[in-house]
Amino acid sequence: MTIRLPDATGGLRTYEPRTEPLALTPGTPFTSRTVFSAAHVVADPYADVSPDSPAAVDWDATLAFRRHLWSHGLGVAEAMDTAQRGMGLDWAGAAELIRRSAAEAKAVGGRIACGVGTDQLTAGSPAEVRAAYEEQLAVVEQSGAQAILMASRALAAAASGPEDYLEVYGHLLRQAAEPVVLHWLGPMFDPALEGYWGSSDLDAATDTFLDVIAAHPDKVDGIKVSLLDAQREIDIRRRLPQGVRCYTGDDFNYPELIAGDEKGFSHALLGIFDPLGPLAAEAVRVLDTGDVRGFRDLLDPTVELSRHLFQTPTRFYKTGVVFLAWLAGHQSHFTMVGGLQSARSLPHFAKAYELADGLGLFPDPKLAEERMKNLLGVYGVDQ
Repeated sequence: MTIRLPDATGGLRTYEPRTEPLALTPGTPFTSRTVFSAAHVVADPYADVSPDSPAAVDWDATLAFRRHLWSHGLGVAEAMDTAQRGMGLDWAGAAELIRRSAAEAKAVGGRIACGVGTDQLTAGSPAEVRAAYEEQLAVVEQSGAQAILMASRALAAAASGPEDYLEVYGHLLRQAAEPVVLHWLGPMFDPALEGYWGSSDLDAATDTFLDVIAAHPDKVDGIKVSLLDAQREIDIRRRLPQGVRCYTGDDFNYPELIAGDEKGFSHALLGIFDPLGPLAAEAVRVLDTGDVRGFRDLLDPTVELSRHLFQTPTRFYKTGVVFLAWLAGHQSHFTMVGGLQSARSLPHFAKAYELADGLGLFPDPKLAEERMKNLLGVYGVDQ
């Protein structure tokens, strides 16, 4: 069987899908790396909503996907940007997601960390930003999950310089019950975060970021760096206080960063590990044996798909992630909260399908092919 796929030139090409998936099964817990997948939410396709409505979430399908990730040994990074925080999922929806997912994690013994932000606040003073963070931190801590202090659009707008970041983050870290993960999300993921840590000069911003950590090393479990700059992440990693982990958020360069070098390595907290979950888990188990080459042989071929999904404008990578979840059979439809399924083009979807199929990511390649053909038919592509 073949399928006709559109390409970037406006033409059609013939592709022959694979017939067998990559054989991947749940395995033992990881020993050498801590690995989180930032997970997407599944929309309720029957809800009568508009792009401006609060998110309507299919809770059963959303939690089932988290159980899928946990079954392969991955931790779940919940209510992050992959879950469309600030792009369809508001704070009320995120709070419900945190409560439900944390309860599910406790029930199945899964690891979970949840995003703490300020998205209930559109604008405000640094003091109001701090109060918004405190409200969300309380929800996460009460759920029993680890907290991830996310970058704040409101703080980026309100801060007059590095001192405001030092004050706000210092206050939050002093009151945090348990060590948190600090998240530096670059403007390629959210343009409103330009100049975070008080400067558009990344060297100056890095110094402020590290000053926050150095002042409270006992309250920082680790940092997640999402700048798509491998060398900068390595440089930051080497400057961290002893005991503070680096979780790569670099969806362009993750194999080399997780593999590491003679001076250290990164753990992982990645959106791309949503569609790559079972394959990523298998690769990390190979790395646990000390087989770096085997790890790279498994994970390096996935980078082309990741770079495709995260291409500019990077913030719309969630569309590709949910698209692949639909093709893989993790949900019954390709609908997203906020209508974000419209954020990528048909040629983009076609390339994503081809790359994912080539990697063997679809548990049922025939189902993926049928769903891809259905989508193509909606766009007027006859087979």
